Amino acid sequence: MRTVNIHEAKTHLSRLVEKAAQGEPFVIAKAGKPVAKVVPLDSRSAQKVRRTGFMAGQFTVPDDFDRMGETEIDEMFGGDE
Repeated sequence: MRTVNIHEAKTHLSRLVEKAAQGEPFVIAKAGKPVAKVVPLDSRSAQKVRRTGFMAGQFTVPDDFDRMGETEIDEMFGGDE
């Protein structure tokens, strides 16, 4: 990934932003120390990957899910005393 200093970034901002939009992100440094990263908005690295529903449709929950193992659990905890 390319690193540019602040002066170069100010001088060539339009060109650098255009390249970033095309998928070439860059880092802006101040006195050699990285301070900002410029990436395209649609970049996966610019967004937090959401994992909600990542296994949707890959398994089904049985209708009796809330009663599974009921007999065994009753026996472990004393049953119907």
